[in-house]
Amino acid sequence: MRVLVLGGYGFIGHEVCRRLITRGHAVIAIGRSTRYGRRFAPEAEWRGADIATLTTPEHWAPLIHGVQAVVNASGALQDGLRDNLAAVQDRAIRALVAACEAGGVRRFVQISAPGADTSSDTSFLQTKAAADNALKASTLDWVVLRPGLVWGRTAFGGTALVRMLSAFPVLQPIVLAESRVQMVDIEDVCAAVEASVESAVFVRQDIDLVEPTTHSLAELIARVRVWHGFAPARAELRVPGVVGALMASAGDLAGWLGWRSPLRTTSLRSMASGVTGDSTAWRALSGADAASLDAMLLRRPAVRQDRVFARTQLLLPLIVLCLAAYWIASGVIGLWRLNDAVAAQAGATGDWAHKLVIGGAVVDIALGLGLLWRPWARAACLGMIALTGAYLIFGTAFTPHLWVDPLGPFVKTLPAAILALVCAALLEER
Repeated sequence: MRVLVLGGYGFIGHEVCRRLITRGHAVIAIGRSTRYGRRFAPEAEWRGADIATLTTPEHWAPLIHGVQAVVNASGALQDGLRDNLAAVQDRAIRALVAACEAGGVRRFVQISAPGADTSSDTSFLQTKAAADNALKASTLDWVVLRPGLVWGRTAFGGTALVRMLSAFPVLQPIVLAESRVQMVDIEDVCAAVEASVESAVFVRQDIDLVEPTTHSLAELIARVRVWHGFAPARAELRVPGVVGALMASAGDLAGWLGWRSPLRTTSLRSMASGVTGDSTAWRALSGADAASLDAMLLRRPAVRQDRVFARTQLLLPLIVLCLAAYWIASGVIGLWRLNDAVAAQAGATGDWAHKLVIGGAVVDIALGLGLLWRPWARAACLGMIALTGAYLIFGTAFTPHLWVDPLGPFVKTLPAAILALVCAALLEER
């Protein structure tokens, strides 16, 4: 069967593509970058599109040509620079449903979320529910799957946040410790998608995909900490709700700068309401429960890469903020102490020295601000490395004695350049 998968290189979409391909299906995947998609799933046929712009059936018509089934694994947590929930989770999907009806595509599998309802208190759940309702009102052979907190080989969103929190040394900070969570393994999600694509038994079913057991968030983080092999926390730090809300607001601000932080107002509200569902329907249809958390953790023992991910993702915001502050401060101080900076420019005099200092300071500030703007962040890191190299080459030619200066003005730039290189390496999202 030819299956169109939306969000083909996302956390769930990539695994769905892999599962369907190994089962003999021809997968056509949609992502914003076909070049990026082909690097990670070369077996799939890639069609490039920004789903948020596909808001009419006519937009979808060429993309669904020759397709027998659609799997929607796309979505976003919250509005931001790169995400428009109303467009990507509601308008575009309703247009796709209409296009499928007109184009003869019968099977449509929608990956939604537990608790999705038009009266929900988050745009994430409201827009998911709007698309779910439009699909259920259609003439298509639809299936709505609602996975809980998804555990897999990689991590994104809620599970990335859980892994990061479990990496805190000594103390274990936690907000909403008693919130209830049900997990689901990515392999169970993929099995449900495969069954929904292939079997008539699943047609017109609305299914929660969750393990039977419910956990508190505190228990879940403690279990993941043990799974990683980290030392037990000496104490648990219960973070007040107001502090958590302030941190989530900072994550919201980062979202408008293009960063997809797992800690945002939507995730906090969703966790406060609980990520839970009813496992009865899946058990009745499949004949078995979804894997338990114990089984998930045993299925994939933690390795060094898991521990490195948890720790580096915990440090990444600090790295970005420190690097940005370092470069912005360097530029501001250069402009503030302009005459002193000009006097230190060996080999440059007069207006040329002033222009050199002012130009360098402006570039420093631009690089620091560019690092905060997510679409430019990697380029800014590379610019920092290049400018440091130019600074050292120029400085070595005219003031080589600064290499042995007690304050280390040259030596101290090397760690900053290496940190920028590390930051660039960590900025891959998927």
